[in-house]
Amino acid sequence: MRIVCIGGGPAGLYFGLLMKRRRPEHSITVVERNKPYDTFGWGVVFSDAMMQAMRAADPESAEQIENAFNHWDDIELIFKGTRQRTTGHGFIGIGRKQLLNILQRRCEKLGVELVFEQDVESDLQFPDADLIVAADGINSRIRDRYADVFKPDLVVRPNRYIWLGTRKPFDAFTFDFRRTEHGWFQAHIYKFDRDTSTFIVETTEDTFAAHGLDKLDPQGSIAFCERVFSETLGGAGLMSNARHLRGSAWLNFNRLVCDAWSHFNGRSHVVLMGDAAHTAHFAIGSGTTLALDDAIELAKQFDALGHEPEHIAPALAAYEDIRRIDVARIQNAARNAMEWFEVVGRRYADTMEPEQFFYSMLTRSQRISHENLRLRDPKWLEGYERWFSRRAGVPVSDDERALPPMLTPYRVRGLSLANRIVVSPMAMYSAKDGLINDFHIAHLGARAMGGAGLVFAEMTCVSPEARITPGCLGLWNDAQEGEWKRLVGLIHDVGHAKTGVQLGHSGRKGSTRVAWDGIDQPLDHDNWPLISASALPYLPHGQIPRAMDRAEMQKVRNDFVAAARRAASAGVDWLELHCAHGYLLSSFLSPLTNVRQDEYGGSHENRARYPLEVFRAIRAVWPDDRPISVRLSCHDWTTGGNTPDDAEIFAAMFKAAGADLIDCSSGQVSKAERPVYGRLFQTPFSDQIRNEAQIATIAVGAISEADHANSILAAGRADLCAIARPHLADPAWTLHEAARIGVKTIAWPKQYATAKGQYEANLARAAAAGAEAK
Repeated sequence: MRIVCIGGGPAGLYFGLLMKRRRPEHSITVVERNKPYDTFGWGVVFSDAMMQAMRAADPESAEQIENAFNHWDDIELIFKGTRQRTTGHGFIGIGRKQLLNILQRRCEKLGVELVFEQDVESDLQFPDADLIVAADGINSRIRDRYADVFKPDLVVRPNRYIWLGTRKPFDAFTFDFRRTEHGWFQAHIYKFDRDTSTFIVETTEDTFAAHGLDKLDPQGSIAFCERVFSETLGGAGLMSNARHLRGSAWLNFNRLVCDAWSHFNGRSHVVLMGDAAHTAHFAIGSGTTLALDDAIELAKQFDALGHEPEHIAPALAAYEDIRRIDVARIQNAARNAMEWFEVVGRRYADTMEPEQFFYSMLTRSQRISHENLRLRDPKWLEGYERWFSRRAGVPVSDDERALPPMLTPYRVRGLSLANRIVVSPMAMYSAKDGLINDFHIAHLGARAMGGAGLVFAEMTCVSPEARITPGCLGLWNDAQEGEWKRLVGLIHDVGHAKTGVQLGHSGRKGSTRVAWDGIDQPLDHDNWPLISASALPYLPHGQIPRAMDRAEMQKVRNDFVAAARRAASAGVDWLELHCAHGYLLSSFLSPLTNVRQDEYGGSHENRARYPLEVFRAIRAVWPDDRPISVRLSCHDWTTGGNTPDDAEIFAAMFKAAGADLIDCSSGQVSKAERPVYGRLFQTPFSDQIRNEAQIATIAVGAISEADHANSILAAGRADLCAIARPHLADPAWTLHEAARIGVKTIAWPKQYATAKGQYEANLARAAAAGAEAK
């Protein structure tokens, strides 16, 4: 094949040498606009996994790179007058110039033609090429030429950063946070050779502008950074080698995602690689790794399918299918880390104590979890758990193991929960006339014995017309109140769990079939009339609700008040007001479902007016020593709908009205929604509301193991974790997860105590067998 790599960065060089190594008969040219052995930037970071892949792909260059590496295990945080350090993280750094020089020499040795000082305008300059690799970076001209094919989605992120270096070597990956009169600056610092370190300084756009950094030349910016970080630099200077930059030399990071990565231009196949195809923020140091992995995978596909021109198209298709998954995973983690640094000042640095701030920083990408930190540095994590336990009011000495965060108690108003695990409200559709029956007693009783601190029944409706389906629970008459007393008595008798009721009204999503007969589908008969903020149906073929008038608002408010009184009389410990998922109160909050022109529509204040009226009314009759939480849909996942920023505004309003916690869910407001799922995908909403609106939160969604819950709670992303489907599969989820992570001090119900030791022994045997197998 005739292969041309446009761009002499890691992707272009490495793909060129890998293909030449495999098939010397390939004619391969790498075209670079800069001079020979000239490059910009400072150090790059690798992982051990990346080096293993490079050893397999080309042992010769891998050996040279490894010999030039600087390796370190520690991360150090400098913050609010403290220095904290943890170990076991395993970073590898090398100068970008040194890396590229090694790859250039390897290309030359193998016979790859290197062409320097040639600025490529178009792929059509190489009509004889079978394959053109567009590795020409974030500003790729080749990608932009075929933008209608590649469909690049390029987002300019808000933070400013400047990439500098210093002749001072640092023995740990160091993060230094400094507060100025206009806001926070942070430095990302790591050594990449014997006496030189990368020194990236980052700040928000507002802080950047307030200090006038947009008016400074590179030397002025360097002098400014030297003053801000003078203590850490200890007299060493900062320097830039970005001679190609003009003005202040401060940049914005560009996040890039492309719909497609390859195209046939009529003569040649064109494929994107590295930053031309995707970017990952430097906060997790994966940009170079992604580029090298691209090169390795495409070379593998040619090995598998054939190195002849007729195999190019299937090789490119397979390359994209495989790489897109891994790139998405890395970009998701990089996005989490990037967003953490973008809001770090107001969300974390201003409010958190150094210990929790460090934990939050270490787990910012959500790739590093609680138990992963234990593997890396058990001594540090155990010390942090002791700090967290003491903050939760649990005395623990320095020589004993503390409880993990999820098993520490939580107190709000006059109520104490034994731990921070909540059985989420989950619709069972098994009631008749709204009454709790033997199924609910068995279902909720089993979960009350399973170790959780708080057990919710499903959304409980405040009137017959408030039901979603005929099978929903209700609390509008004496018989229902009596059954609630029975349930509360059972839960209190069988263990430490407290009881929660979630009061709600279905609004436009009512009068539907039970889930297994067609979720959200209208009833075939015996329908009841629906009300909502506006006369908009949930489904196109659904029943059209009536836009509520003032008399209906007063009636529904009174229904909520009556239900709250009944719940209090029944002895329920915790009340939650359901303002999420497109139900009645949620329909007022979202602009997708509220198009009113009166005082209940339009602005945030108007849309929240009626839900707040209901909340204040139930707060007035609910006992002062018992908490009330509010469930919000923190993202409508639909253009024109509410975003997490809107949810934060509403959370602050409910806080001012007396809410104790916000239960942070999302979606189900519109059938047009397009949620972005991922690991703990709703936790960022809880994080934002807790740490910016400064109100306690409950995290929900895709939390399925103790490691998830402990990571969320330890980082201060929530105060409680609500677990739904895992509790359907395992009523004793909390007890089993505690045993699985080695906590034996949690009591089981006395009737089941004899099973505890056997369960723990079985786990120990399984772990030992697994270790032997490895």
